[in-house]
Amino acid sequence: MFALVVRFDLKDDESAQAFDALVAETGAGIRAHEPGTLIYATHSVEGAPLARVFYECYADREAFDAHERQPHVIRFLKEREMYTQDVRVEFLKVGPSKGVESS
Repeated sequence: MFALVVRFDLKDDESAQAFDALVAETGAGIRAHEPGTLIYATHSVEGAPLARVFYECYADREAFDAHERQPHVIRFLKEREMYTQDVRVEFLKVGPSKGVESS
């Protein structure tokens, strides 16, 4: 398994609305075309209306690499820059868990 967490800090309320629409469009492509993407969970952050956190879990590194090559993801990665003021990506190593296999 290959997993990561991404935090997006958005510029303003208008950017947040546009970002959320872009995420909805991207999610449709992920659900339709990415069998190796096991979890792609997007969240707003309580008390921080301009923050979004994504939890992404892939079958393996190859599935993540395939995700990054998808046209809907390439579009997302390019267009998100218009709406974000900061992006933080953390790659994860699985520890003791419930619902996920550790290696």
